[in-house]
Formats: sequence, structure tokens, C-alpha cells
Amino acid sequence: MELSDLRALADARALLERPSLAARLSDFVGSPLEKGMARLPAGWRERIASVTHDALGRAMNTAGKTLDEAPQPASPRLHKALGTLSGGVGGAFGLAGLTLEIPVSTVLIMRSMLDIARAAGESPTGAATRLAALEVFALGGRADSDDAAESGYYAMRAALAGAVSEAARHLAQKGLTQEGAPALVRLVAMVAARYKVQLTQKAAGMLVPGIGAAAGASINLMFMSHFQDVSRGHFTIRRLERRYGAEAVRDAYLDAMPR
Repeated sequence: MELSDLRALADARALLERPSLAARLSDFVGSPLEKGMARLPAGWRERIASVTHDALGRAMNTAGKTLDEAPQPASPRLHKALGTLSGGVGGAFGLAGLTLEIPVSTVLIMRSMLDIARAAGESPTGAATRLAALEVFALGGRADSDDAAESGYYAMRAALAGAVSEAARHLAQKGLTQEGAPALVRLVAMVAARYKVQLTQKAAGMLVPGIGAAAGASINLMFMSHFQDVSRGHFTIRRLERRYGAEAVRDAYLDAMPR
């Protein structure tokens, strides 16, 4: 692997194996998220599960439609600004506003992911790219409980691999014309199970006492930044896999992990 690509791999690994979003949210609010979790209304987790699943399906269908196929640099600032605006509007109405804001912010996050993918040489409207972007919603960074010798990134990719392959075959044959196809339903459900945890943490961060009215905008900016970072790492890995092969890139990535 060329030196420039080894450096790109190291940068990607740093983005993908950084502390979890929950840890970063706790640092931001200056308090453990348990304080916010305790203030969540009964039934919130069930409600957000439904919203999350629908939001991911909508993002898969719509996020890439306004992106040009021509290769160009990514525009992270634009998406951060839009995400911050969306969070500010939703945050002004508390948790009720959050359930309305989640579909909007999820589409914006997916659009930013596809923008980053395009800069890495992928088609923003291609089925494989959209599935790769969907995977990013399941990547939350390294948790304190993770084994230091294992990669949270590759463990999650392995967990999703079968569902991604099935969904890819469906999209290749029929596109998104049958949204209820079992292959897509299974993949979206697996990703939603992870993404809803992060959204619940987001809600808890907004409910930590003393955060203030600007919490929605600030936390949405952190959310967008987090997923942009993970996307840059993920699509860098995919670019290197296209050049060197998936196994060679994985071996180089894991060789640099702490033992």
C-alpha cells in the first residue's frame, strides 16, 4: 500500500474507532446521559423506534435525488448549517418537535453521507452507495466495553454483511420499487435498532437540566459532525478496498489496532 494510502487508512481508523457518540454527548452536556434518560417520558423509546424506521426508509429513497453525479468535493459546512437549523426548529418544541425533526435530520445526514461518498469516487444515486451510507447509521464508535483487540467498525460491518448482500441483490434486480421487500426490511430494521439508540441518547442530552433552549441546534450539529466523520472514514475504507482488495485493507487496519 502506498504511503499516502497508509496515511489515509490511519486517518479513517481514527475517525471510525473514536469514542462513542454517547460519550461525546456526555462530555458536551457536562453530565452523564443517565440524568436525561431519567427524564424521558414513558413510552418514548417505542415511539422513537417507529419514527427511526420510517426516517431511514425515507432517507434511502430521497436523500440522493438532489445530488449531481459529477465528481466534486464534499460540502460538509452546508449540511452542518442545515442540520443545525433543523435541530433548532425541532428543539424549540421539545420532544414533540424532535419526533417531527428526526425524519428531516435523517435525510440531511444521509444526503451529507452521499455527498462524501461522491467525493470518494462513488455514485451518490447508486444502490451500493446508498446501502453503504445506510450502514453508517449503525456505526456509533468504540464503546468502553469493547475488546481493545477488536474493531468496532469491522465487527458491525460483519454483523450487517448478510443483510447488506441480500438487499444489494434485491436492489440490483428490482430497485426500490418494492420497499416492503424482506431483504430491505431486514436491513433497515437492523440499522434502525442501532440508530434509535443514538437518537434516544440525543433526546436524553437535550433533557439534561441546565442545557438550555439552544440544545437542539447544538446537539444536531454534533450529530451531523459525528456522522460526517464516520462517513469519511467508511468511504475512505471503501475507496482503498476498491484499489487493494477488502482483505488487504482489513488486515492493515486491524494490524494497527491496540493489542
